[in-house]
Amino acid sequence: MRILIVTGEASGDLHGAHLAKAIMALDPTAELVGIGGAAMRAAGVSLVAGVPQLDVMGLIGLSAIRAMVQRVLAIRRVLKAEAWDLVVLIDNPGLNFHFARVAKAAGRRVLYYIAPQVWAWRPGRMKWMQRRVDHAVVILPFEPELYRRAGVHCTFVGHPLLDSVAPQYDRAKLRREFGLDQSARVVGLLPGSRVSEVELHLPVLLKAAAQLVLAEPGTQFILAQASSIHDNLIQALLQHSPVPVRVVHDQASEVMALSDVLLIASGTATLQAAVVGTPMVLLYKTSPLTYRLARWLINVKWIGLVNLVAGRSVVPELIQDEATAERLCQEVLHLLRDSSAYNDMKEGLRQVRQSLGEPGASRRAAQVALSECRLSIA
Repeated sequence: MRILIVTGEASGDLHGAHLAKAIMALDPTAELVGIGGAAMRAAGVSLVAGVPQLDVMGLIGLSAIRAMVQRVLAIRRVLKAEAWDLVVLIDNPGLNFHFARVAKAAGRRVLYYIAPQVWAWRPGRMKWMQRRVDHAVVILPFEPELYRRAGVHCTFVGHPLLDSVAPQYDRAKLRREFGLDQSARVVGLLPGSRVSEVELHLPVLLKAAAQLVLAEPGTQFILAQASSIHDNLIQALLQHSPVPVRVVHDQASEVMALSDVLLIASGTATLQAAVVGTPMVLLYKTSPLTYRLARWLINVKWIGLVNLVAGRSVVPELIQDEATAERLCQEVLHLLRDSSAYNDMKEGLRQVRQSLGEPGASRRAAQVALSECRLSIA
């Protein structure tokens, strides 16, 4: 069996690596080739020579765009010229939609893992997938019905987060490790994983932190810095912070576990926090033009994945102009001072965690991939 795995950003590379390990564990004879990065290479995938990872984050300038075009053309040639029993596309819809069309036109069988959330922003694309994707493998519990309704063969495998988040954490130990007071209120700050998110969110979070200290003296703050964010940006924004903030690198789950409440940017991190079980207040800010376009395109009641999975408002969402320091402070104080509201949210998060399935998403996705390969060979 020859399988080509195409990933984009660092998160896709990691998912691809986990999938590759699971495929090889189930069938050591499978030949895995990939477009990816260090994680896929370490997993034993043979990366296509001369085609670097398709990470478009921070793509700036003519030379960068030229390099990306060259990579896309190279992948098109790989899809067309070589014989593949299965092409696995992971997340990254901006480019993988194009590769699905090319692969299907070349007669390849196509599996889309971590299928894009087209149901939220462009529902019409569901029919597009029906024509170009043989099997969608999804990780959110409400997605199978949406895909099946559009005629897309679909399997829910559970969320990969369940394989990377520990079943439980020792809060007291974590607070000792990070030098935090055991008896103090601790608020975790998660401003996002993109530069634009951090630039817009962190100043507001710091203002909210200043107000929280006035209302609840002794409150401590810890910031989870994503690997995609440079130290210089965080330090520049923290330079004039009215409150001390401890910064932790690449340990978001630990920050979530030791905190009483989180102020968190909308995204996958909110589901991660739900799995850990820490109450949160969600925020998101973007440029006015992007926000207007999003309001026009997005067709869902909530933007937070926690609320979407729950089908109800479990955590407060403060979006754009509502994401002020005053509102953030109010919502956090409500959770800290109202034990009933705090416990109700914890129960809602527990239900979300249950609905995400069981650990082993990568193994189940690998079983689907191998089944698709057998259909291609038959």
